[in-house]
Amino acid sequence: MGCSSCATGTDGQPRGCKSNGTCGTDSCNKLTVFDWLSNMSLPAGEAPFDCVEVRFKNSRKEYFRNAEGFPLQIGDLVASQAASGHDLGMVTLTGSLVKVQMKKKKVSFTGDDLPKIYRKATEKDIAIWQRCRDREEEIKKRSREIAISLNLQMKLSDVEFQGDGSKATFYYTAEDRVDFRQLIKDMAKAFGIRIEMRQIGYRQEAQRLGGIGSCGRELCCSTWLTDFRSVGTAAARYQQLSLNPQKLAGQCGKLKCCLNFELDVYVDALKDFPSADTKLFTEKGLAFCQKVDIFKEKLWFTYRDEPNNWHTLSKDQVNEILAKNKAKEPVPSLEAYAIEEEQVAAEVVFENVVGQDSLTRFDAPKGRRNKNNKNRNKNKGPRDKAAVHGGDNNKPRQANKPRSVGKIAEGAKSQVSSKPPRDNAPKSNANGAPPNKKRPQRNNKPKGNNKPNNENQQDTSKQ
Repeated sequence: MGCSSCATGTDGQPRGCKSNGTCGTDSCNKLTVFDWLSNMSLPAGEAPFDCVEVRFKNSRKEYFRNAEGFPLQIGDLVASQAASGHDLGMVTLTGSLVKVQMKKKKVSFTGDDLPKIYRKATEKDIAIWQRCRDREEEIKKRSREIAISLNLQMKLSDVEFQGDGSKATFYYTAEDRVDFRQLIKDMAKAFGIRIEMRQIGYRQEAQRLGGIGSCGRELCCSTWLTDFRSVGTAAARYQQLSLNPQKLAGQCGKLKCCLNFELDVYVDALKDFPSADTKLFTEKGLAFCQKVDIFKEKLWFTYRDEPNNWHTLSKDQVNEILAKNKAKEPVPSLEAYAIEEEQVAAEVVFENVVGQDSLTRFDAPKGRRNKNNKNRNKNKGPRDKAAVHGGDNNKPRQANKPRSVGKIAEGAKSQVSSKPPRDNAPKSNANGAPPNKKRPQRNNKPKGNNKPNNENQQDTSKQ
């Protein structure tokens, strides 16, 4: 059992990785050290080193003395000595490498004040420890509510129970000093345990909580980075990075630790490289450096009077011009040293699957549009026929015909021949759509197919 989620559930199925890899809640191999001396035997007559490295929740590691000589291996759960009671942790390193780590952390292994290992954890110890770990999230939520009710300017980031469940350590971050005396009283009354408050920095908070960085991987501080080195903006300047705090800051709000990883390579490359504020004196004018590429060993310069015209020079050429300027030798111009860069246009290669490269793909052919109109006319045909010939709704409108004819007879007879009487029955146009009722009728002579209808109407008016 390596972490809190490696036990089995009520149904007997495993709930975690069972020490086979990293878990989502608490990594089994988090901040472990590879024991490269594990396959080597000790010299004759030399006793093994009696100290072990034990990791508790998240990134907290401590060193204990195995005074009883228990056969401990990496991954064993042990009950260790605490200020009061005992604590449970996992052994992460044994053997001679523990001495190296203790020297690195400046922990004395010769004194008698080093805490001891009591025993290997029993089933009862593991059950109590697991029960306490299950209560941590609930207690953390309740403690944050109490801190908010007291108007304390602090952030409770994590809670860690002792192995026997008698004490809980609350880790918090704050800008200023916080008076949490009343907070401790309220939490002790609410939870019934001893309370310990411990203030940590923002980097330590990110180390304990973990997360995903901007690179898409787990945070270095929560996986393998054990010490924090100071990171300054000079590291970003050496690497020619944009001094944007949003891009340079990590999850903790401070500068990213990874800025120091490649800093030594950049410093070595810049030893014989011209500075970014280099000025070149030529007969044509004074030139200033605008851009530097360390890996390509190129620099870009512009004249004071021609800021838009950039000249590319190599590192050796710049050093040559600087040597001539120091010796007060004339330099005609930068054009004599400039490198002509060949700009090769990148070819766009893609497959025309759906005709996305055609400029006329949205232009529909005329024949297709006519076919659609014919289909629409066919669909609207029966409706128009019903409206002209046999529709029940047209019967009351046809009764108004004699009235209009009578008005025409009483008026001017000349208009009878030129203007046919108005028929209220809806007629379809050439496209099959009904005509607009609000459109005024013209006095022009009807054309084409309307002649037979007009003749019939004139005959009815004469009768």
